[in-house]
Amino acid sequence: MERQQKFSPQRITHLHFWTPALFTFKTTRPPELKFAAGQFVRLGLAKEDGEQVWRAYSYASGPGDDALEFYSIVAPEGEFSPRLAQMKVGDELLVEHVSYGFLTLDRFVDGKDLWMLATGTGLAPFISVLRDPAVWQKFERIFLVHSVRWASDLTYADLLTDFAHDGIDPAWTNKLRYFTTVTREAAPGALQGRITTLLETGALERAVGAKLNPDSSRIMVCGNPEMVRDMRKLLTDDGYAVSRTATPGPLALENQW
Repeated sequence: MERQQKFSPQRITHLHFWTPALFTFKTTRPPELKFAAGQFVRLGLAKEDGEQVWRAYSYASGPGDDALEFYSIVAPEGEFSPRLAQMKVGDELLVEHVSYGFLTLDRFVDGKDLWMLATGTGLAPFISVLRDPAVWQKFERIFLVHSVRWASDLTYADLLTDFAHDGIDPAWTNKLRYFTTVTREAAPGALQGRITTLLETGALERAVGAKLNPDSSRIMVCGNPEMVRDMRKLLTDDGYAVSRTATPGPLALENQW
């Protein structure tokens, strides 16, 4: 009985496939569910044998939104995402009532610039962060870099372009600068190469038109484990300490899976 109180069935209200392997979905929100922008929650599906399978999904919705929004890739051999991709509006999945994760703005006590570096569906928590007025109030400049393999994987581009031009309030126009990089083909308007390579060679700073500085820059990283590992080494070697609860620093990282 105690376990039942920790999650509830929620209805899918929206599905949008960006590509056959990438999709966004929205669900109703449990009234008791609270979260900070950048956190994640566990979603569950019931199996035919009565057991449940659970996976962690970062919120793409803002903390104050009525609905929950998530961004998923279909892992062909997976136990969860292929079934999720077959669901329809009106179907139900399970949503835990507890949020997790430390890829949140409270990891930083100060800072002038915020850099958000994402690969693939690691973009989701940064969509959530940008939907929260707190980030626009806290930082003078915001830089978002989204890296994907193919140009067709550059999801949320229209929303992010709107955010870059108009912010989420007229007071924050042009505060966000949005950049993309594609690793396996040339794409108009996008950089080419891995984020780690672009950062290591200085190409990213040149494209952005700003310099990273541990004293004033705060960095959030989310993506595949290899990218997160490489970014951790690259940035800590350059003097960026990972932020901890007891010892805040300029760097926060999280694996997307």
